[in-house]
Amino acid sequence: MAEVIPHSFFTDFDINLFKSGKHFRLYEKLGSHLTKVDGKKGTYFAVWAPSAKSVSVVGDFNHWQPGEHELNVRWDQSGIWEGFIPGLDMGTLYKYKIQSHHNDIWTEKADPFGRYCEIPPNTASVVWEASYKWKDESWMKNRTDHNALDKAYSVYEVHLGSWKKKNGWESLSYIELADELVSYVEDMGFTHVEFMPIMEYPYDPSWGYQLTGYFAPTSRFGKPEDFKLLVDKFHQKGIGVILDWVPSHFPEDAHGLGFFDGSHLYEHPDRRRGYHPDWKSLIFNYGRNEVRAFLISNAIFWLDQYHVDGLRVDAVASMLYLDYSREDGEWEPNMYGNNENLEAMSFLREMNQEVYASFEGVQTIAEESTAFTGVSKPVHFGGLGFGMKWMMGWMHDTLEFFKKEPIHRSYDLNDITFSMTYAFTENFMLPFSHDEVVYGKNSLLYRMPGDEWQRFANLRLLYGYMFTHPGANLLFMGGEFGQSSEWDFQNSLDWHLTQYDFHSGIQETIKDLNKLYKESPALHEKQFSPEGFQWIEYNDRENTVISYKRMGNNPEDDLIVVCNFTPVPRENYRVGVHKSKQMKLLFNSDDVKYSGSGVGKKTLRPTSKEWNGCPKSVSMTLPPLSVIVYK
Repeated sequence: MAEVIPHSFFTDFDINLFKSGKHFRLYEKLGSHLTKVDGKKGTYFAVWAPSAKSVSVVGDFNHWQPGEHELNVRWDQSGIWEGFIPGLDMGTLYKYKIQSHHNDIWTEKADPFGRYCEIPPNTASVVWEASYKWKDESWMKNRTDHNALDKAYSVYEVHLGSWKKKNGWESLSYIELADELVSYVEDMGFTHVEFMPIMEYPYDPSWGYQLTGYFAPTSRFGKPEDFKLLVDKFHQKGIGVILDWVPSHFPEDAHGLGFFDGSHLYEHPDRRRGYHPDWKSLIFNYGRNEVRAFLISNAIFWLDQYHVDGLRVDAVASMLYLDYSREDGEWEPNMYGNNENLEAMSFLREMNQEVYASFEGVQTIAEESTAFTGVSKPVHFGGLGFGMKWMMGWMHDTLEFFKKEPIHRSYDLNDITFSMTYAFTENFMLPFSHDEVVYGKNSLLYRMPGDEWQRFANLRLLYGYMFTHPGANLLFMGGEFGQSSEWDFQNSLDWHLTQYDFHSGIQETIKDLNKLYKESPALHEKQFSPEGFQWIEYNDRENTVISYKRMGNNPEDDLIVVCNFTPVPRENYRVGVHKSKQMKLLFNSDDVKYSGSGVGKKTLRPTSKEWNGCPKSVSMTLPPLSVIVYK
């Protein structure tokens, strides 16, 4: 038998933490690690497989034959198998061949803690150590200031494989993206970029949401150190990086986490709680200590090893409810007789507590689509502890309103104003994400009614309303230049459209809105507080116009926002104000530089005429299908 030297990275304290579900740096212990034992260079392997009868490391070094390099099981009932194999170096391909106590089942699995994987469709793990010298000291030192909840938070959501193609079909590498994508996001003025899942995944049409390599950046675009370079380059330009993270489910692929050691190790053994009918995938067993430690260690890993600034947690609603996508009889109530998944709630609270305790200036963001209360409230106040939550109700109501012909909008003005009744119940992020431009929903541009001019005017109005509404913002790639077709993960965005005035006008609109958002304290200092917003008029159904005030810490920064949801210009439209000072136009979505008509006044002088319950007022000219912002 080939040589496997007994060796361990684990102390008794590590094992006690692991068993109790409190070891949140498991990536330092489990997996494969280059090291030296008794003067010999090689690789230490450690894997959790408590139902195993034997575990062998198989790979290109032993012709994938089990039994040649068998690991040793620890004596402490931890279920960890480990050992040192001399001579194995960086780049070695390997898997674990596991013989189970359960009916002698054999499985062949990729390393759950593997740092690098073969390029799909190949499935082996790769021994790897991503050495990299970071150059983002300034960003990391000042991250708390950049990433705080009272700062501008404008996110560009990106699917790396389809943002831009070279040679018509080939995705850009991490290194190429570190040049092109970073420059583009900086030029557009976004404060953050969010990557759809970059952890290794086998199936391209899953968009990355069915993970098999939780600790490995996908090898599709390069090596782990190349991905570190990409994050580093964003930081050097003052741009934060958010990763989509998927602790809600995982696929049943033979080399993945499912039925890992011949038992339901990572997934819940009860199919009513361990199988997701929508996505045909497995659900983690949040009540198992070692599984919680695995997931929280994974969250910590990306923040620690890759300097990531935030995690957007996918499909939180599916985790919180036992009856999610299930009919009566397909789920079992909890100990209190209701539908809440108490173990998942406990896990999310513990994950958020650990993340915020361990890293300064990071944020976790929940994609949560229900009325579950306290998602972004601190754990000690009974919340789940997220920094922000996606405002799915706002997104749905807003798109429903905008798709209506303007002549009918007056009847449904409540769709656009209703969000303010709950806007401050959570720290909301306003998302126009990838989910809104797929599966026959159409692009945002082609969800707008009217002729070509009106479509683009409506889209500029939509974005102006979004950026002046309380909350942070997220826009999926392509939306920033008015992509006309639905998103297709196999193809590049339609960059050729930006040569046309209407599309480049949308780009300029987003640039200026990002600039306005960042440079206007009234739009971000109190974006999650009712003190930052005040209605001026929310019920002018005759004109289909709304107006509101945005406020920061200094009253001198107050902004007046007026939205005209019809293609009819409004002359002498009166808006109530509180001050006598001259008002200056900061933004007009109908500006000629955006391919608008250019209607509107650059400055306004209030008069003493009372209006909208205010002591003074101004007479405005409202451009058609527009947002105008005055200071």
